[in-house]
Amino acid sequence: MKIGIDGSRAFIKRRTGIEEYSYQVIKHLRPWLKEDEVSLYVRHNQEVDFDLPDNWKVKKLWLPYFSSQLRFSLELLLHPCDAFFVPAHTVPPIHPKNTTVVVHGLEYEFHPKAYSRWARFYMRTVIKNSCKWASRVVCVSENTKRDVMRLYGTSQEKIRVIYEGYSGKTAGHSEAGILGHVEKEKCDIGAPYFLFIGRIEERKNVKGIVEAFDIVKEKYGVAHKLVLAGKPGYGYGEIKERIGISKFKNDIVEMGYVSDEEKWEILRCADVFVFPTFYEGFGLPILEAQNAFVPVVTSKVSSVPEVAGDAALYADPKDHRSIAENMYVLISNRNAKEDIVRRGFENVKRFSWADCAKEIAGVLRG
Repeated sequence: MKIGIDGSRAFIKRRTGIEEYSYQVIKHLRPWLKEDEVSLYVRHNQEVDFDLPDNWKVKKLWLPYFSSQLRFSLELLLHPCDAFFVPAHTVPPIHPKNTTVVVHGLEYEFHPKAYSRWARFYMRTVIKNSCKWASRVVCVSENTKRDVMRLYGTSQEKIRVIYEGYSGKTAGHSEAGILGHVEKEKCDIGAPYFLFIGRIEERKNVKGIVEAFDIVKEKYGVAHKLVLAGKPGYGYGEIKERIGISKFKNDIVEMGYVSDEEKWEILRCADVFVFPTFYEGFGLPILEAQNAFVPVVTSKVSSVPEVAGDAALYADPKDHRSIAENMYVLISNRNAKEDIVRRGFENVKRFSWADCAKEIAGVLRG
């Protein structure tokens, strides 16, 4: 079977959510597509950083941002394949009948203010067409499946829900390891801290995190800092203004983009991971925190409960006092913290990139 895979998002140097998904799925597809003839399409300036089976070949394409789908269409027209896999929601106009696309979430539909008018138009057009053109649509959560069916009219029979996976460093997966990491080191921050990792943008409710942090500091006089790690996103200017008027702005640390190694270090030492997002297609940072034995405060919206399960404290993302009280519980009540950390350790076991890739390989073969 000749299979084409869009790897254009998988091998960028600074991967975030969808890029990391593409990378991990392609990497873990290798054992399941050993007998197939696979063409892995990447950009002309990208390199694949893991070994490939002998029957896989890398095809480098010139893919300027606005014409990448036309270039893919031309390639598939001139060199057709039996099946085409798109891990990042953009099916080219010309594609094989057997095309599988992954839809990660419809954030722009539910929180349009967090996106520019052009971004909303582009994403709606591309993803709606992808759901229409593809023979199979993989959704990363049941919530995303419901959204795609309701908003874009995609039939239930066409959709398959396959959860994202997770694999990463651990602090020693054992009972002793869990209890030993309830008390955190200070690392290089110089004080205990609450942590957010993700794009610093409106949709992630970063202003709400700052509001909640102010409440905890004012009400309980805690020594904690707030660490924000991630690239600026839509609405960053307003977030920066909110930080600037905080009474505790000197205790708010912006780290910008962090590498995987840096991310692990700041997770390992965090007291609480705060993630009261307004919408998530999946919510991988929750699993990253749970895997590092860090208790999670998050919001009971969209796909988040599917991912976090019973291993987090939930708050209304618009209720800053509720977020703040949950943050305080996890730094003041050792038993509550140990319980959430233990549940998180068990919850992460539900998610595997190997299982995710195995299911996708089955979908590609029909």
